[in-house]
Amino acid sequence: MGTVKPTYIKKLAKQLLRGVPDFTDDFDVNKKIVEEYTNIESKGIRNRIAGYITHKKKGKVSVSEL
Repeated sequence: MGTVKPTYIKKLAKQLLRGVPDFTDDFDVNKKIVEEYTNIESKGIRNRIAGYITHKKKGKVSVSEL
């Protein structure tokens, strides 16, 4: 079991999932997409958002459930 993600990570990830259809289940690709569509300067925050999105994509959670 992993750690619980902060609310702001989940909120940003959900907004990106709704607005950007390009996300996959590959962390490295998602990392680049998050960097492209946001102005987050912190590498750690950007990676946490990309990781959360990757986790959701691997779990086959639809965007409507978010």
